[in-house]
Amino acid sequence: MSRTATVVGAGPAGLMAAEVLVDAGFAVHVYEHMPSAGRKLLLAGRSGLNLTHAEPLDQLLGRYGAAPKVTAAVRAFTPDDLRAWAAELGASTFVGSTGRVFPTEMRATPLLRAWLARLTAAGVQLHTRQRWIGWAAASTAPTLVFRTPDGATAEVSSDVVVFALGGATWPRVGSDGGWADTFRTAGVDVRPLRASNCGLLVSWSPRFVDAHAGAPLKNVAVGVRDHWVRGDVTITAEGVESGPVYTQSAAVRDAIDATGTCTVHIDLLPDLPVADVVARLGRRRPKDSLTNTLRRTLGLSPVAVAFLREATGNELPVESEPLAALVKGVPLVITATAGIDRAISSAGGIALADVTDGFMLRSLPGQFVAGEMLDWDAPTGGYLLQASFSTAVAAARAATAWVDDRD
Repeated sequence: MSRTATVVGAGPAGLMAAEVLVDAGFAVHVYEHMPSAGRKLLLAGRSGLNLTHAEPLDQLLGRYGAAPKVTAAVRAFTPDDLRAWAAELGASTFVGSTGRVFPTEMRATPLLRAWLARLTAAGVQLHTRQRWIGWAAASTAPTLVFRTPDGATAEVSSDVVVFALGGATWPRVGSDGGWADTFRTAGVDVRPLRASNCGLLVSWSPRFVDAHAGAPLKNVAVGVRDHWVRGDVTITAEGVESGPVYTQSAAVRDAIDATGTCTVHIDLLPDLPVADVVARLGRRRPKDSLTNTLRRTLGLSPVAVAFLREATGNELPVESEPLAALVKGVPLVITATAGIDRAISSAGGIALADVTDGFMLRSLPGQFVAGEMLDWDAPTGGYLLQASFSTAVAAARAATAWVDDRD
C-alpha cells in the first residue's frame, strides 16, 4: 500500500518538502489556497532571486541567532546543496560581490517552471484554491479539512502532513498568517507574528518628503547599540528603508518592544574618523554658509545636508567638534517599524520548543512544520530562503523516518 503525504502550502518550503517526500516513495498531494504555486518565490525574485549566501558555513549559521534546530537543518542541507539542487533544475548560480548567490538568469520564473514540471513528472499532485481550515475529528491518521472553491469542505487523510504556510508578509501572494489562531486553538504555542527585515517609520516634515522621498543616502552606516551596518539608505515618505536598515530592524523592533523607542544613528561619513571630520570642517571659508561648508569640506550631498537639518529640527551646531559628532551619528528616534504586510519576512510563529529536532509538532504526531511558520529570524542576504529550504528538507526527512519506524 502506498505511503501518503499531505503538504499544506505551495511556497518554497512546501514544494521542497513535497520533492523530498515523493523521492522517498510517498504519494504526495500539495494544497495551496492561492490560484497558483510559488507566488512568494516569484515575488522574491522580482529584483533578482537571492537563493542563499556564500560566506563560510559557521559564519552563515550565526545569522540565525539562538535557533539550534534551524542551524542544524542548514548544516544538513547547506548552501552548496541548495546550489547543486538549483543546477539540477538548469539554474546555474553565481556569487555576487557581497557574497549573495543568484541564479545566472537572476529571475525566479525559469527555476520555478522547471521545478513544477519535475514535481509533476514525479507524481506530485497540486490542488489550488484549497484553504486549510483545521482538523477533522480524531482518527488513526491526520485528517485535515479544506475549504474548496465552491464553499464546501473536504477532508483529506494521509500518513504524514507537512505544514508550510509561510509567515504574515505580503498577504496578496498568500502568506497571511491566518493559520496562527487555528494552531493556538489546537494547543500549539504560536508566538506573535511581527515584522522583520522592514523599514523604520520616521515623521518627516512634508517639505522634506516632497523634496527627498526616494533619494538615497549613499555609503553610510546604520548603528544600533554600537553595531553598525554599511550601505545605502533610502529616504521614503514614511521613514527609511534599504539593506542596512532591514538588517538592523530586528534589533530596533526588540528595543521598541522593551522600552517603547530606539535611537538609530546614521554615520554619514563612515570612512572618516571623527578627528578627520573636525579637521576638514576647520578649513571652512569665512563667507561660506553652513550648508556650503558641509558640501565643500565634507562632500555631503544635498540630501545628506537636508537630512542633517531635518533630523535636528534645523538646529545644526556651528562649532566643528559637535558638528562632526553629529555627522558621525545623526540620531533618529524610532517608535515603530513598518507594517508586517510589507515586511520582507516575519519573526514569531510556532515555538521551536513545541517541535522535535525533526520539526514534528509534539502535540500532533505525524504532523510537521517547515519554513517561516517556525519562530526563527534572519537578515536578508539569502539566509531566509536557505533556512526555508533547509527546514523543509529536515521536516520531510523526519516525516519519512517517522513512517519508516511505524511500518
